[in-house]
Amino acid sequence: MLKVYLLLFAIVMMNFLCEAQTKNVAASQPSGQPKLVIGLVVDQMRWDYLYRYQNRYGAGGFKRLLKEGFSYQNTNIPTVPTYTAVGHSGIYTGSVPAITGIIGNNWFDKNTGSNMYCTQDSTVEGVGATGFAGRMSPANMWTTTITDELRLATNFKSKTFGISLKDRGAILPAGHSANAAYWFDDRAGKMISSTYYMTTLPQWVTSFNEKDLAAMYMKKDWNTLYPLNTYTQSTADENKYEAGLPGLKGTSFPYQLSTVGVGKYATFKYTPYANTYSFDFAKSLMVSEQLGVGNATDFLTISISGTDYTGHNFGPNAIEIEDLYLRLDADISNFLTHLDGRYGKNNYLLFLSADHGAAHVPAFLKEHRIPAGTFDDLALQGNINKRLSDEFGISRGVLNVQNYQVYLDETSMLEQKKDLPAVYASVIRYLEAQPYITMAFPLRQAKTSALPQPLSERFVNGYSAKRSGDIQFLLKPAYFDGGAVGTTHGLWNPYDAHIPLIFFGWKVKAGETFRETSMADIAPTLAAKLRIQAPNGSVGVVLPEVANNN
Repeated sequence: MLKVYLLLFAIVMMNFLCEAQTKNVAASQPSGQPKLVIGLVVDQMRWDYLYRYQNRYGAGGFKRLLKEGFSYQNTNIPTVPTYTAVGHSGIYTGSVPAITGIIGNNWFDKNTGSNMYCTQDSTVEGVGATGFAGRMSPANMWTTTITDELRLATNFKSKTFGISLKDRGAILPAGHSANAAYWFDDRAGKMISSTYYMTTLPQWVTSFNEKDLAAMYMKKDWNTLYPLNTYTQSTADENKYEAGLPGLKGTSFPYQLSTVGVGKYATFKYTPYANTYSFDFAKSLMVSEQLGVGNATDFLTISISGTDYTGHNFGPNAIEIEDLYLRLDADISNFLTHLDGRYGKNNYLLFLSADHGAAHVPAFLKEHRIPAGTFDDLALQGNINKRLSDEFGISRGVLNVQNYQVYLDETSMLEQKKDLPAVYASVIRYLEAQPYITMAFPLRQAKTSALPQPLSERFVNGYSAKRSGDIQFLLKPAYFDGGAVGTTHGLWNPYDAHIPLIFFGWKVKAGETFRETSMADIAPTLAAKLRIQAPNGSVGVVLPEVANNN
């Protein structure tokens, strides 16, 4: 009998110890759902920026994400053009412009005869601002986002917010049903919103604005973190193909930001402090809106815009960009530490990506005997119109040229009984005669045009019959619409379309793959991981390395 008691006692003790161990493991393991999902999109971050400055990054920023997260090293944008609005909507809808309707930052509306901005909405007013800056909403986007689907899946218990210096970088990711989106008014130096979301700013936003952090950061001036001669990954500081900072003369360090008076908030957007400011606002929002403390998973989208403003003016090979990313690396490290402390390392899910990349400055490339160049789309429009006038007697056959597309006034031509196929053929012949254009084709025929794969698919994905132009033209690599200084983006080439993608945190195992993946895969992967429905226009696929929650 004593042996039986001893045996029972041993079994009870073993069960007790096992249960205790299980509780300890559970306490250190991720919960059933993450407390918070953070989408961190760095505007104009080329994929190679992860590695170009890696030897100077700290341990807690980009290096930590790569070491502890799962990196999809060959992620591309599956559409043309590659702009901020297209990228942000693509990431969060898992879709493409043919379905979302967001075909660019701007497009020409044939019905009104005027340009349409991606988030403009005349039915709403600014909150915290007056004028055009606040009259914004997601109304022009036709599909739901992953943030919308999270709200729907939890019967709107989940909170979702969008933050960016740019309205489009805050509004499109936050979706249609967001609690709020906030963006920066560079006339007033404040974070604002619109009546689409609220009638007045919350007190915490008003208090944040009253601190006037942007003005405080501008007093710090901008010099390099390290001695100038140690920036060996960049070209000479003073050169002829950089645009500098608005409101200041010269294109070299140090930048005396404190001397900028009128327009200082516009200049602020081009400094590394603008990125820090975005994280400042994000931290205030998380605390004030109590993100991640309820029973449902919350979602915060953050778009870092200062990288794009500075990138346009200086290009990828500038010391300004190197210094900016070194500082951004420190900002990200600080932000991850903040998330660790607030939520616990295993209780939040973050992804890092970009909306597009950027080309090298053509003047810089030509200096090194690499073919490159620019053209003027307004001049191109005028020349085509002259040709159509001379050949067909059409006074204004081309209504607009943008997004590397030609908008024809087909309605007027048909009313005048013009030979429309002949007009198309004439315009295409003229375009293909230009030294910087390799081919042109009617967008409706993108699928059957003599385009190499995967280009035809990207142009089909980017085409919306309701909003796109009529004729697309394809440029030589390293050519774009622009001037003598600075750079831009918008095309299919790897420098514009190859972006970083790293998932990090809640139930993400470290690793990497060079398998080809797409920007459109982000939203359905998040949906699978959270066990909710994918956005209603999603065309991406689920990435199993991250979606598997084992």
